[in-house]
Amino acid sequence: MSTDTPTLPPELIEKLRSIGLRIDRAGRLWHQGDEVTHPRLRHAILRWLDVSPDGRDIVRLDDVRFAYVDVDDAHLRATSARWDGDRVWLVLDDDTEEELAYDTLVAAPDDAAYCQVRGGRLRARITTPAYYTLAEHIVETPDGFALEAAGGLHEIRRSTSVSDNASSSSDNL
Repeated sequence: MSTDTPTLPPELIEKLRSIGLRIDRAGRLWHQGDEVTHPRLRHAILRWLDVSPDGRDIVRLDDVRFAYVDVDDAHLRATSARWDGDRVWLVLDDDTEEELAYDTLVAAPDDAAYCQVRGGRLRARITTPAYYTLAEHIVETPDGFALEAAGGLHEIRRSTSVSDNASSSSDNL
């Protein structure tokens, strides 16, 4: 008996990876037009979010198994924030918590705020409740606005368009 595993053609594998996952601007997760409402399934999918080496947004199970996901705005949302001394911690909508990457703060033309999360791989939109917590330490500077945190003053850069924040490249953040 042969132990060889049949392989699928690369074109078929690529087609199978397009499974109809989408994250809309409000952070709702959709699968083939139906909203994913089961909390644990939603959190699992959000925790699997990543970006492939070619820049495409994916949900990754491991190095070989992944599927594509369309992201309308940002991968995740910072649903709340809290100060611990002069450092701020974000709670993301996948129920994880991480320290704000201070130098990645960006304000879009529509005044939505974004930052990078998960080591700079993903974008997070800072929701209103989280923003109000950050706002306690936002100061005006000659060049615009900055966040006083983590022992320094961190510029809040302005992006040139809302679509900059929806691109897959973290260079725009």
